[in-house]
Amino acid sequence: MVVTRFAPSPTGYLHIGGLRTALFSYLWARKNGGKFLLRIEDTDKARNSQEAAEAIVKAFHWLGLEHDGEIVYQSQRDDIYAVYIKRLLDEGKAYKCYMSKEELDALREEQIANKERAKYDGRYRDFSGTPPEGVEPVIRIKAPLSGEIVVRDGVKGDVVFRAEDILDDFVIARSDGSPTYNFVVAIDDHLMGVTEVIRGDDHLSNTPKQIVVYESLGFTVPKFYHVPMIHNSEGKKLSKRDGATDVMAYKEMGYTPQALLNFLVRLGWSHGDQEIFSMDEMRELFNPKNINRSASIYNTEKLDWLNSHYIKNISNSTLAEMLEPYGLLLTSHDKKEILLDALKERAKTLKEMASLVNEIIIAPVSYDEKAVEKAFKGDTADILNNFKEKVAACGELHLPSDYHHLMQNTVDEMGIGFGKIGQPLRVALLGKMSGPGLDSVMAIIGKDETILRIENILKKHHA
Repeated sequence: MVVTRFAPSPTGYLHIGGLRTALFSYLWARKNGGKFLLRIEDTDKARNSQEAAEAIVKAFHWLGLEHDGEIVYQSQRDDIYAVYIKRLLDEGKAYKCYMSKEELDALREEQIANKERAKYDGRYRDFSGTPPEGVEPVIRIKAPLSGEIVVRDGVKGDVVFRAEDILDDFVIARSDGSPTYNFVVAIDDHLMGVTEVIRGDDHLSNTPKQIVVYESLGFTVPKFYHVPMIHNSEGKKLSKRDGATDVMAYKEMGYTPQALLNFLVRLGWSHGDQEIFSMDEMRELFNPKNINRSASIYNTEKLDWLNSHYIKNISNSTLAEMLEPYGLLLTSHDKKEILLDALKERAKTLKEMASLVNEIIIAPVSYDEKAVEKAFKGDTADILNNFKEKVAACGELHLPSDYHHLMQNTVDEMGIGFGKIGQPLRVALLGKMSGPGLDSVMAIIGKDETILRIENILKKHHA
């Protein structure tokens, strides 16, 4: 069975790069009928944030990335790690190192001065003497002193590390007994049954150390897929300005879960020329072996395009629900269908759509001066009054076509072009020149509100 995991550290928000690796892990597990697990790597007690841990879970819930089983918190597993530390000590595969911080710093300074790589010199590796007093030892694992460690990577191919270049006997438990990152990651991945690790390639340098832990304990080494980073349009690391922000900020900005996930799956992975993927298609088609080896480029225009596509294709009832966080209660609005159909083509985000809805259902309190100047000339007041009287005289007006018919009557009766009524009527209804079809706007706000808005602008602006 394929078992993948996402294992963030709750020292800050879940960012877009982390979400992408979570998505890749989720899709690969689901495609293979396996398990997708969530582990919170909260061993850094000084930097951990419970709020950040909760935000990660909240983001998963919003996006519909359901994980299997209970969330594993590393901070609750010290007793488990202690068992494996003792086992390595008992088997002679790890040892107590009494080197003080001062001694280690002095050694490193000397090595750097001699233009050597700064590393622990192994002085306590086979120590059998009397330990120095007053020093709480760290626990170091016996790493290979020579040879190669090969990371068999599904994205990058085999990555070979020379043991003497990258390893020393690294610390697996600090002097206070707390275990270190590379040790607990390997223990947890084994105990959780993780078979495949998909993560950012910034973790590649950690992998040889984790392999040492696996092999020292006789564990099976999982398959690795190290995913290249996401860069901005200039080929540099993403900044907050580029999009490396809290995933939940995308919700506030009005992006749909479908668009964000579709956008992320295409950052570094492709299937022919296809751009639009449903979640079912992602689950069916995704394979981490097809992840690109080069960095991906973050493109806001692409995200906006995808988001507008999903907004256009969401049912109006679902769309009404998605607009509720923006203060719009449209679920039972009698003109919901006309309203949302009129705006679907115009909005890139839900936030923008909410703004467009408000521009229709809330009467303008001011008018664009340039629009008024352009639209209100000559017989404009007569044209609007003519149209207003036709609206008032009709008993039933429901559909956009009803209002369009009355506009056409005014145009025909007064022998004018459509622009002569369209421009001033648009300013009267919306306060500006831009917006959706006027017939739809009037059908949405209704007969009485249409008359009121025409009267309001005529009180302020007489041609």
